[in-house]
Amino acid sequence: MSNMRRPLIAGNWKMNGLADESLRQVQDLGARVGKFDDPACDILICPPATLLREMARVAVGSSVKMGGQNCHAEPSGAHTGDISAEMLKDSGARYCIVGHSERRADHGETNAIVRAKAAATLRAGLVAIICVGETLEEREADKTLDVITEQVKNSLPAGATATNVVVAYEPVWAIGTGKTPTTLDVKAVHRHIREELSRMINDADRVRLLYGGSVKGSNAAELMAVENVDGALVGGASLTAEDFWPIVKTCI
Repeated sequence: MSNMRRPLIAGNWKMNGLADESLRQVQDLGARVGKFDDPACDILICPPATLLREMARVAVGSSVKMGGQNCHAEPSGAHTGDISAEMLKDSGARYCIVGHSERRADHGETNAIVRAKAAATLRAGLVAIICVGETLEEREADKTLDVITEQVKNSLPAGATATNVVVAYEPVWAIGTGKTPTTLDVKAVHRHIREELSRMINDADRVRLLYGGSVKGSNAAELMAVENVDGALVGGASLTAEDFWPIVKTCI
């Protein structure tokens, strides 16, 4: 990790969590973080939208921030079942994930859709966590860097800066499988993302790049030590404070 970029450890809870237990988990995490006067990293939980407002309320006064997992590109309108970036912010969010591989695969979200959602996130005053990553088929066909180039170029919105955008590399084949790329693979992809960003925005060297894909306590320190890895986007291991804390501690 670079001294010029403040690490970010983000937990994506996906479609998991009911109120009572979720509130206990965020209180537990907040208490653990609270033992440090000045945490050296940003800590984020992105719960289901049903939990966002109450979890944000419980986390007030701690160093734990809240984010959304997805948003609609429009600020309001006849979009049954959707939620806008403005609504997320109103509920206490500071960030919003866009373009997660599960959204791209399960909901057919193209780079253009991801870019529109990222633009909406910026419009609402949130930080966009833009996800990119290759499938196993693309990896085996040696297309990883081509896929990453296309996603980065076409998913970042106008006005993207190091202040309002984070990029998360999540190899699709590693999510929830227990498999992870080698540290050399991660280093190569993150370097490539940094190079692509340098062609698009002026402060590319300050954009935080997260690694996501079966991050857990046992491999977090090794992954966080890789050049151009500025934190993690964590799935299942973020659902309890007990599992999430060892990952946070690698940066705190």
